[in-house]
Amino acid sequence: MSATVITKATTGHRLDGGGLEAFKPDQTLQDFEGYKFEPIRESQVSREMVTRYMNDMVYYAESDVVIVGCGSAGLSCAWELSKDPQLKIAIIEQSVSPGGGCWLGGQLFSAMVVRKPANKFLDELEITYEEKENYVVVKHAALFTSTILSKLLMRPNVKLFNATAVEDLIVKQGKVAGVVTNWTLVTLNHNTQSCMDPNVIEAKVVVSGTGHDGPMGASGVKRLESIGLIEKNKGMFCLDMNAAEDDIVRYTREVVPGMVVTGMELAELDGAPRMGPTFGAMLISGQKAAYAARASLARQAQEEQQA
Repeated sequence: MSATVITKATTGHRLDGGGLEAFKPDQTLQDFEGYKFEPIRESQVSREMVTRYMNDMVYYAESDVVIVGCGSAGLSCAWELSKDPQLKIAIIEQSVSPGGGCWLGGQLFSAMVVRKPANKFLDELEITYEEKENYVVVKHAALFTSTILSKLLMRPNVKLFNATAVEDLIVKQGKVAGVVTNWTLVTLNHNTQSCMDPNVIEAKVVVSGTGHDGPMGASGVKRLESIGLIEKNKGMFCLDMNAAEDDIVRYTREVVPGMVVTGMELAELDGAPRMGPTFGAMLISGQKAAYAARASLARQAQEEQQA
C-alpha cells in the first residue's frame, strides 16, 4: 500500500478572503480599550478554592467507585459509570494534567487512530473523524481527550483529584476497599523528607488503570502481587496491534474482589502485547471496566442483604 503524499503547494494567508464573504466579529479592537474587571479580594479567591476542594474531599471520602488513572481507559470508564446519577465516582490522577498518553498519537504525532467498531464510542461523544475501511482517524488526539474531559467533569457525580497519587490500597479480608492517597510531589519525595502520612478514600470498587509507563505504571497490580492476592505479573510482551487490542478488552475484569483492572495495566498483569498508537482498546476496555464495576457493586449489595 502506497502512502499518501501531499505534493501540491498551497498558499498561505488569504488576506483577500479568497473570494469568501468577509467575517464580521461581534466586537471591534477598540471595544477592549479600558477593559476593567470587577474588584475582588485575594482572600476571596483562596476561600473559594479551598472551601470547594475540602468539601469535595469530605464528600468523596466514601465513594462508590474510585478510578485510579485518568488516561483514555480511566476516562472512558468514568464516562460510562457516570451515566448512573446515583453513583459517586472519584478519579485519582498523579499528574497535574489528566489524559495520560492520549493527548497525542504515536511518537508525538497528532492524529488518533481508532479501529472499528470502537468508533461508536466516539459517536456517543460526538467526536468527528475521518472514516477508513477498518478504522477511523481523529485529526488530533487532544480532540478526544478534551471532549470527554469537559463532558465528564460537568457531571455532578464525578470529582477529579489530579496531582494526587495512590500510594497504597485499603485491603480488608482479601477485598480491596479503597485507596491510600497523597500529593504526588510528596509521594515522589518520601526519601528526601521526614514521614508524611497519607489520606484515604473508601470505595466499594477500585478501578485501576495506571498504564504501563511512568513512575507509577501498573502500580495497582504490582501492589496486589506484593501482598499475595494475585500471582506474579507476567509483564508486557512486544508490540502486536491486532493481538493486543483484542487481548486488553478480553482481559478487562475484576481481578480480586473490589478491584477491576483496565487499559494497559492489564498487559503487565497478563502478558498481553503492547499495542502502540492505536486507541480503540483503551476506550472499550474502560467501558467494559465500568460494566465490571457495576457487576461488583450489584454482587456486594446482594451479599450485604444476605448477611
